[in-house]
Amino acid sequence: MQARRTAAHLVLALALSAAAAAHAGDLVITVEGVKSSEGQLMVALYDSADGFLKRTVKAGAAPAASGASTVVIKDLPAGSYGFAVFHDANGNGKMDQNMMGIPVEAYAFSNNALGNMGPPSFDQARFTVPAAGAAVTVSLR
Repeated sequence: MQARRTAAHLVLALALSAAAAAHAGDLVITVEGVKSSEGQLMVALYDSADGFLKRTVKAGAAPAASGASTVVIKDLPAGSYGFAVFHDANGNGKMDQNMMGIPVEAYAFSNNALGNMGPPSFDQARFTVPAAGAAVTVSLR
């Protein structure tokens, strides 16, 4: 009896995970304005105003290619998101800043959102990803 219940639970868990995967698509981010092929592009994805630029829900990276590069975030559930991307040209894995805290590596936010004396808000950067996935384009600054 216990084995039958365990098998039923396993089948249910597999069915639920397959259903969840069926409702997840890929987010394809094309980043324009890449100045060199050195380093990589780093993307951090956020799903709420409270967590924006604080708690990454998914991340992605891709080698930089002069001109334009593409970063793909796989299996993303449908919903509202915002992202930040930067060109980690020196490959140190972090956004380099000057002594005043101003970024010295090229960056962008989803929707090409701009902040006023700082980063944009989540509402400015927010976009919707349907279950089938989405493709967006941003330009580095």
